[in-house]
Amino acid sequence: MFLENTINHAKQSGWMEVICGSMFSGKTEELIRRLRRAEMAGQQVEIFKPRIDVRYSEEDIVSHNENKIRSTAVDNPDEILLLGSNCDVVGIDEAQFFDESIVEVANQLANNGTRVVIAGLDMDFMGRPFGPMPFLMAIAEYVTKVHAICKRTGNLANYSLRTSASKDLVQLGETDSYEAVSRRIFREEMQKLEENK
Repeated sequence: MFLENTINHAKQSGWMEVICGSMFSGKTEELIRRLRRAEMAGQQVEIFKPRIDVRYSEEDIVSHNENKIRSTAVDNPDEILLLGSNCDVVGIDEAQFFDESIVEVANQLANNGTRVVIAGLDMDFMGRPFGPMPFLMAIAEYVTKVHAICKRTGNLANYSLRTSASKDLVQLGETDSYEAVSRRIFREEMQKLEENK
């Protein structure tokens, strides 16, 4: 479990934490938990999400368990830099939906002394690294990979299998469009898709 950095406050700089994993793995739940702890500690916290993510709310970040926290929806990462520059902690959900400039924005915030907590899918529906997430994971001080449970095997699930016919990279959805599956199930399903081409 992640423990907040508490050593040598006088020389403390900012840092980055990335929470990643598949759909239904608890990424947003963990993000909300960390941000609420910062709020309870009296720190100034600002939370952001991409404007396109309107699954549960246009304003709040909402987990699959319906746990929610207020946020600001933004169109591009530069808005995060502008609105979050005077905060102790900046939270960012669904980072995979931002363009690559989110990497520089997060880096700049951390370099300026802000704790930056980022959550996002590490892989897309084809099992490929998703958007800026690999870069964010590479430069973060802390990376937490969370897992769902594969309902077909009972094993850890780290793949987001798309169950709808869409081939678009970005398709907002829930259990109607995605299933968290284990490596074996994902491989079997991808093989079936190849055979049916």
